Amino acid sequence: MTKFNRRQILFATATTSLAALSWPERASAETTLEKIRRTGVLTVGTEASLPPYEFIKDGKIVGYGADILAEVVKALGNVQLKQLDLPFQGILPGLLAGKFDFAATTMNVNPERARRYAFTYPISGGSPYAVKRKGDAMQSPTDLNGKVVGTQLASGPEPVTRAFDAKLKAAGGSGFKELKLFTTVAETYVALANGEVDAAIVGSLNTAALLIKDRPGIFDRLGPVPTDNPFTYSGWVTRPEDTDLRDFISGVIRGMRADGRLGRLQEKWFGTVIEFPDVGYLPPGAI
Repeated sequence: MTKFNRRQILFATATTSLAALSWPERASAETTLEKIRRTGVLTVGTEASLPPYEFIKDGKIVGYGADILAEVVKALGNVQLKQLDLPFQGILPGLLAGKFDFAATTMNVNPERARRYAFTYPISGGSPYAVKRKGDAMQSPTDLNGKVVGTQLASGPEPVTRAFDAKLKAAGGSGFKELKLFTTVAETYVALANGEVDAAIVGSLNTAALLIKDRPGIFDRLGPVPTDNPFTYSGWVTRPEDTDLRDFISGVIRGMRADGRLGRLQEKWFGTVIEFPDVGYLPPGAI
């Protein structure tokens, strides 16, 4: 049997300990983009309940966002897509928890989010917009004093809606009679149709226009909701450390914009082309 002296044993123990400590560091050095390419699997989180961006048709997630995602998958090469349909309120926490690689669901940019998550180049834009029932006498969002208003919980329009309520009160009005929050945008529409709320505030004019087009006898436009946030764009988000993945996705979207593919998708789903700036689409302090 080979004998070791005390110095040899201490050296071996220290070497083993250092190796054990260094292994997690080497493993964690792999970025999410590198992991996707190594495993050949891309997992994304989506809330598929917001036409025309992401919604279910014939058992599949389709829409404007789904069409863009298909181009991102193609650009990644030989990658299998796993798309999880999740409640909107669970998407950002799930992203930070590592449940999926990035959030491929339309997310309004606001200063708070932009400081915590890495936003891609915009895929859409527009200020939150108020919708009413067809035939209602209200003429503009300022008529929402004393009314019951609904919007989606934890969505981009929620803080805008709350801020607008405060503005109505600051201007001498009563503000909303009540603000009701719903898990999905679809639930907000049902509440408006049933008279549970007097108006619904959604993410943009595009969303409102499609709703009214699909149900012209039920809903009608009320108007844009005033906001202090000038960054009225929407995109996808990655974890703050995954800026290489964010930049890859942004590069695909910019390429689609340059060669006309993005504009054709906007014509297909919105009936119009949305213009985005080359720079300045994120607020100061954004990742």
